[in-house]
Amino acid sequence: MATNKPAGDGHRNGAVRDRSQLKAQVMGEETFVKRDTTSGQFVAQKKDGEKFKGVRRETKS
Repeated sequence: MATNKPAGDGHRNGAVRDRSQLKAQVMGEETFVKRDTTSGQFVAQKKDGEKFKGVRRETKS
């Protein structure tokens, strides 16, 4: 079985929980924005235009 050693070194194992991301128009540019799924508040925004790693994406409805 594979392991992610050493434990406690500050890296993430698996997906980020209670967060989602979506592509949004912010200040005239399209960026990825991270949102808290329980409160709906926006948490962070990417400056480089890339996706957040390990955060699920919201689908347009």
